[in-house]
Amino acid sequence: MQYIIGIDLGGMSAKGGLFSLSGELLCEEKVKTNASDGFEGTVKRLAELSERLAKKANADFSEVQAIGVGAPGVVDSRRGVVLRWSNFDWQNAPLAEKLQELTGKKTYIANDANIAALGESKFGATSQYQSSILLTIGTGVGGGMVFDGELIEGYQSAGAEFGHITIREGGLPCACGRRGCYEKYASASALILQTRHAMVEDLNSQMWEIAEGEIENVNGRTAFIAAKNGDKTAKRVVEQFVGYLSEGIADFVNILRPEAIVLGGGIANEGETLFEPLRKAVNARSYVAMDIVPLKIVGAKLGNKAGIYGAYALAVEHLDE
Repeated sequence: MQYIIGIDLGGMSAKGGLFSLSGELLCEEKVKTNASDGFEGTVKRLAELSERLAKKANADFSEVQAIGVGAPGVVDSRRGVVLRWSNFDWQNAPLAEKLQELTGKKTYIANDANIAALGESKFGATSQYQSSILLTIGTGVGGGMVFDGELIEGYQSAGAEFGHITIREGGLPCACGRRGCYEKYASASALILQTRHAMVEDLNSQMWEIAEGEIENVNGRTAFIAAKNGDKTAKRVVEQFVGYLSEGIADFVNILRPEAIVLGGGIANEGETLFEPLRKAVNARSYVAMDIVPLKIVGAKLGNKAGIYGAYALAVEHLDE
């Protein structure tokens, strides 16, 4: 039997999956990662993870055909190099070459958000569409796009930085050095700040009760829960957030017009409470309305497994090279 390994590399851990050649996930495993391990130490952990996956499935490691990796940072997938990963202080790190050297397996890498988009497009929420954009709504806004079944990464894979389009000229300062970036308004972190600000302005808001009287307890669900219960201040927070989120999505739709937009991250778990008003807001801002050219806006399905599925898909695409 032949196998493929898919790895999702993160700042605290690396998740891996052993797949059959046909795409069946046979087992999963995880190892801790730490910036203090350095580049060499981290790659060694990934090699160990690969071998542990085969052992866990009672598979012969010699039958592993290739390894795919989703890596954070700016990743040149063509050359297999992580150009920059600030959290681990990597610069021009030859990840694919080094992991291939340690394992003896062909290795292919891409940015982790792009890989997640590929996973959802092949196995998840957008598997029935030829073109889709994944937006991950978390600490920031990340994502990737797949058209005609292929990742669209830009020159040296440095594109698809969705969180850093400007939706407010001269707006809030972003860590990237610009102002008014999308993720400063439409990320989960931004929603939490917007919720806290509204709570300070309305000390009678039900959001205080939901947060147990402590503003530090506010999370991405606080405003949504209170809004469902009829709290007017919370409804305004949700409406404002949906407006910000729709601004960026409408820009992507007007430029690229995919068949589907898929949202990942905890916010997507709000379901139709989020998606129904979001569709209306995006439609109102789109140059071509959805009744003329259809557009689906849906939640991600693979959760934290999108990365390993996408890494598998990346490796499989290169097998015949």
